[in-house]
Amino acid sequence: MKTYLFVMALASLLAAVPAHAQLDKNDPLFLELKRQDSIFFERGFNRCDIDYFENHIASDLRFYHDQSGFQDRERFLKNTREYICSTEAKKPIRRIDAESLDVFPLYDSGELYAVLQTGIHHFFLREAGKEDKWTGTARFVHVWILKNKCWILNEVISYDH
Repeated sequence: MKTYLFVMALASLLAAVPAHAQLDKNDPLFLELKRQDSIFFERGFNRCDIDYFENHIASDLRFYHDQSGFQDRERFLKNTREYICSTEAKKPIRRIDAESLDVFPLYDSGELYAVLQTGIHHFFLREAGKEDKWTGTARFVHVWILKNKCWILNEVISYDH
């Protein structure tokens, strides 16, 4: 029930964010978070660099998934090892729909402390000697926290699979 209430509250918040708060796609902060998303998922998800994941997700990560439920940091890393990175024979791959990406800065007393990032991502299955096969599409919401000049993934909602 808590998860449902959180998701509903965040959805209400997103609906209330004025359109002018969204960053222009050429804004340096937008480009930095687009780059961050690309590196994070290419290294952590697509290449299974678990050390990279461990260093770029919050110690209190909260990951809400519409099919596999709530995951804290420990369960997220365990599931990544078991279901995403357990075999090269059939490897899930994640790709962003770059046109769908939006970034909303979050300020505290005028100081940037986080961003809200939304978009659509596509999933594929990679098998040696074959073309990547599309397996699904979903929407996501990420909250990235700025800590010591480094972006750390703090909250994730992955839905509409």
